[in-house]
Amino acid sequence: MITTLFECHRAYYLPNFFPIIREMKNRTGYEIYASIPLTMPLEERDIFFDVCKENNISTITAINETTRVEKLKERKFQIIIVGNVGKIEQIADPSTLAIMVYHGIGLKQTYYRDITDRIDIRVVESKERYDILQKQGQKNLVLTGYSKCDPLIEYDSSQADILDRLELDPTNKTVLYAPSFYPSSIEKISPELAQFSNEFNLIIKLHNFSWFQKRYQYQSELIRTVTDKLKNSFLAQPYDIDVIPYMLASDLLISDISSTIFEFLPLNRPIIMAECFSIRLKNRIFQRRFKRKLDLDRFDAIDFVYRINDPVQLNGLVYHAIEYPDEMSQLRVDACERYLYKTDGKASSRLLDAIEKELQIR
Repeated sequence: MITTLFECHRAYYLPNFFPIIREMKNRTGYEIYASIPLTMPLEERDIFFDVCKENNISTITAINETTRVEKLKERKFQIIIVGNVGKIEQIADPSTLAIMVYHGIGLKQTYYRDITDRIDIRVVESKERYDILQKQGQKNLVLTGYSKCDPLIEYDSSQADILDRLELDPTNKTVLYAPSFYPSSIEKISPELAQFSNEFNLIIKLHNFSWFQKRYQYQSELIRTVTDKLKNSFLAQPYDIDVIPYMLASDLLISDISSTIFEFLPLNRPIIMAECFSIRLKNRIFQRRFKRKLDLDRFDAIDFVYRINDPVQLNGLVYHAIEYPDEMSQLRVDACERYLYKTDGKASSRLLDAIEKELQIR
């Protein structure tokens, strides 16, 4: 058996790993474990362990973080898969094949900077980013597509089934609002959500940090005050860590700089990008420093979404996009190829092929 650890720096990394875990189980021969740092909030860790249990994934923990790290290092896993650099250098044995499946594919520069020489295989979701990373001198790249999107191709529940489970009307069109935590559109967009919730279903899926990071917890509190007054709405709770079912249930996505604007592409459904950001004072003062955190070239190249910079534009655009869902269809098809390589549901399979090839060489 090939001993494999999925080191989850945060609980919300798990949906990126689920398709890979399923592929490993289908191929057999893998002994799979998952672990989360004990420095994460207790509620988040509890969610992590509950989700792993529901998905029959064995977990490893300890009485404190130092002991956890030592325990993982002593296990000498043949494979460790991470969503960011995290503690890979501390937990990987010299013989371990270390793989990074980065946790997000959005618009932040951390995608290019969060790397270490200890990573043996860096999984890349698009040819464009493969070329960029290669020009930076990275030689450990494998082009696979984005494993998180694999279930969008073959999912075991229909749109109506998912809406039934959420107690939403399957005969209504459904809008998904899935914002980032920073910079975020939540403060400016949330008052506008009531405009269309009487006619459409509204699903809101917040980022993990909006629930668990003190700096951003006001966002979940704000959204709760809004959804409490809305009809036909569903607010995904902190334990609902996977956005994929909500994407499948939705006819339209509203987001901002979140990875979801790329992850939603395989469905070829309309996307509204809300550029109504609330920016901290220090970032308004030091705008150049703030902009360095964003991938501005990627941001400017996005042509497959409806962009708004004023919240009052949202309501009319929602109705327009729902009425004319094919208006930007070809642009989304082209973007899907550009930003996600192949969306055939086999990104995880291509990754496993690369892993097994590397193991044979060792």
